[in-house]
Amino acid sequence: MHTLTANGANIPALGLGTWELRGDTCSHIVEQAVRGGYTHIDTAIMYDNETAVGAGIRASGVARDDLFVTTKVWPTDVTEASFLNAVEGSLRRLEMDAVDLLLIHWPPKTAEPTVWAHLLNSAADRGLTRNIGVSNFNIAQINAMVAASERPIACNQVENHPYLDQRRLRAACAANGIALIAYCPIYRGGPMFEEPAVLQAAATHAKTPAQIVLRWHVQHGGAGAIPKTATPGRLVENKAIFDFALSDSEMAAITALTLANKRLCDFEFSPVWDAA
Repeated sequence: MHTLTANGANIPALGLGTWELRGDTCSHIVEQAVRGGYTHIDTAIMYDNETAVGAGIRASGVARDDLFVTTKVWPTDVTEASFLNAVEGSLRRLEMDAVDLLLIHWPPKTAEPTVWAHLLNSAADRGLTRNIGVSNFNIAQINAMVAASERPIACNQVENHPYLDQRRLRAACAANGIALIAYCPIYRGGPMFEEPAVLQAAATHAKTPAQIVLRWHVQHGGAGAIPKTATPGRLVENKAIFDFALSDSEMAAITALTLANKRLCDFEFSPVWDAA
């Protein structure tokens, strides 16, 4: 697996997302992923699957130190009273001493970047996480976090795919040495897999449309992706993207799809998104 170096963190560019995976299904797919060579596993308190993720990792037989585990704290727990208890709860469920990357899942509405940065730094100071970062932060919030944090911000995990224009956010992250990790990286499959730009590249490289889209992600400097799947065969397919490269024209044709500017995850608690 290729690795992103981001402000001291070595983040595998391709990981397994576990949103909406639960129970034995989650444990089994995590176990299969790790056995199959995945080293980056992503979870969150809100996913209600940290126990299952931890069980799958232990069942794989792969040493903990060989893996990169990310979890996230929900914004309602980003307070002086709740944050460290929330992180310690994650570690108990995962049965780990520390995670490799701790993120604030969404920017809270009732606090300021100085508070968010202080809480993340406190978790790292206590050895609960090796690296800190954020998720779903806009450019202004990223810049504010960089200014407020004593420790470097390693990651901004956001929705990203060829139907959403994230060029400005990607550039802001890159300027600060921050990795941009994409969730929902293949949109919802379907129409994206029928796009001529994707189909033509798939035919040229003898790859599936999903592999073409995932390759598009990792071929951007400082960018990675955490596709979710509950199908073992898809684990193998998603991982087989490092033995070819898209041409400049293929990258440009797929990037042109961002003009659609379609967003899947937009909620009442979302920040003000950056204009395309």
